[in-house]
Amino acid sequence: MTDAQKQVQEAIDRLVESGVETGVQVAAYRRGELVVDAVAGVADAATGRPLTADTPIFSASTGKSMTSSVAHVLAERGVFGYDTPIVELWPEFGTHGKQTATIRHALTHSAGVPGVPEDTTPEDLCDWQKMCAAIADAEPWWEPSTKFGYHALTYGYIVGEIVRRATGKSISQVLREEVAGPLGVADELFFSVPQAELGRLARLEGDNEPMDAEQIKQLEQMMPLFFKVAPLAVQPSAELYNRTDFLTSDVPAGGSMSARAVAHLYAALLGEVDGVRLISPARLRELSAVAIEGVDQVFGNHARMTLGYTIGRPNSSSPESSTTFGWSGVGGSHASADTATGIALAVTKNRFTGADFSTAAQVAEIVTKALGER
Repeated sequence: MTDAQKQVQEAIDRLVESGVETGVQVAAYRRGELVVDAVAGVADAATGRPLTADTPIFSASTGKSMTSSVAHVLAERGVFGYDTPIVELWPEFGTHGKQTATIRHALTHSAGVPGVPEDTTPEDLCDWQKMCAAIADAEPWWEPSTKFGYHALTYGYIVGEIVRRATGKSISQVLREEVAGPLGVADELFFSVPQAELGRLARLEGDNEPMDAEQIKQLEQMMPLFFKVAPLAVQPSAELYNRTDFLTSDVPAGGSMSARAVAHLYAALLGEVDGVRLISPARLRELSAVAIEGVDQVFGNHARMTLGYTIGRPNSSSPESSTTFGWSGVGGSHASADTATGIALAVTKNRFTGADFSTAAQVAEIVTKALGER
């Protein structure tokens, strides 16, 4: 057992024993070798079903790790280029001045369509054609590429429809055939989860109480566009993410995964893992470099993004965090890769803690220190 494995296991055992967490998975690769694979707690608090290393957990925007990676693997195969206009593949997208948007703009959240219709329901999210038609018909909030803002829900449909138009296959099928299958983790990485696999998923638990009027008012004052991006009926919650119709549909702004599988994916972006490498070193340099920087139009904060990923680790301002690309998901999950250290890390959990990433931050700190930062 490595020192990192021992320290992580002790940390997540404490978190579960103290009641802070219900179930936690942590995995880390260093230069292609799995060096941490730790798990604690239960997958379902009601039944006591144990959490195992191969249990998929819905991990919200951490699933964008898979969405972006599918796009890069297809670009590596020459299926499309980053500067391919979206309308070349999806002509209907070009309405209302969006015809200049490219795949690069989609990946950097600068395509200008971060919002969904205000009456969007959970059932609508599960209707691929309806969501793509609404996005194609949307008026952009800004001219593509002139600004950027987090496309919380629309990102998955935009990239997913580009993938579908380019390949004739759903993004779930491409994920399985081009990414998860070759990596040997096809039963641990999902957008739409097959019905037969649903019983393996962890059940999320958390505060399912709806926001009261005062909370909604405060959020609207702080982030006026918040409910245009994710209307009240489809706000992130354990309740939404436990729905069978949601889990079995393609909503590639999120995904279900084990920590081990998504860490494996990031390790295979960094380099070779068990004889498989997803992309070339040149593409890795391109996708991990800062691609856009400025004020996020949705959240109002200063942000930097690479080509399809955010930069940094949760709650970290340390210099080495700037060489890290990945995604965190509301609820507290995180997955990323550090080009400087060769470390790929993932933390998944089933207690839904909103924007509280303290568990992921604590684990990331342990892993980076134990494995040597540089």
